[in-house]
Amino acid sequence: MSQDALLDLIRNEARLSHADIAARLGISEEAAAARLAALEADGVIMGYQAVVNQEEVLDENVSALIEVKVTPEKGGGFDKMARRIAKFDQVSTCYLMSGGYDLMVVVTGKNLREVAGFVSAKLSSMEGVLSTATHFRLKTYKESGFTYVGDSDSGRLSVSP
Repeated sequence: MSQDALLDLIRNEARLSHADIAARLGISEEAAAARLAALEADGVIMGYQAVVNQEEVLDENVSALIEVKVTPEKGGGFDKMARRIAKFDQVSTCYLMSGGYDLMVVVTGKNLREVAGFVSAKLSSMEGVLSTATHFRLKTYKESGFTYVGDSDSGRLSVSP
């Protein structure tokens, strides 16, 4: 059994018991538990999360994707700046990107004003931040591999001439 097979399995169904994992991978329950524990101890598996449909729980939080251009730091490149940005409580995700900007930062707040305040007071004012462009999430169709249901769509993609 490869590490990839185990990781693929728990990426899609993280709540499987050790017995279920063992049965699907053809290994003993003890081996499944030991391999998971080793992956967790090595930092390969960093945690487990539920994907929550925010519309169903009436969560009024606002999410924004923020493009950030930065000046790379001497001796640390983009890494030091990204680590500083990632430490803010409002930041849920921070990626180094290719293309027209350097970092993609995902921020959550109680409302538009709170997110805008974070961007203007904390993010944009950081030394080394050259510019930001904020894009607010309006609706989610798919997240972490899960397609949101509720649309009366036939499941077929439209065909246009």
